[in-house]
Amino acid sequence: MRKLLAVFSKGRWKMEQKLQEQLDGLLEKYTELLLGDTNNELKEEVKQWILYTHIAKSMPPLAKHWNATYPDAKQGIKDIIQHIKELNEAHRNKQ
Repeated sequence: MRKLLAVFSKGRWKMEQKLQEQLDGLLEKYTELLLGDTNNELKEEVKQWILYTHIAKSMPPLAKHWNATYPDAKQGIKDIIQHIKELNEAHRNKQ
């Protein structure tokens, strides 16, 4: 039984690792298409923007509560949103 669990756990870890790599590739391509460039910092900003935007649209009371609880973080996400907007506009104007 222990051996079976070890094999299952190892196999699951490989699947999760593969999924993580594939999602990272998706995020990288999305960042490139959205902003015209990609690097780890931009990918992290886009990931935070995606997460916050999704939560704000799907559960507005949660986003409102978070904004009230962490006003400094709210300002941080506003800065990220503005930065992404500016980079996206510059990218679209180049095309």
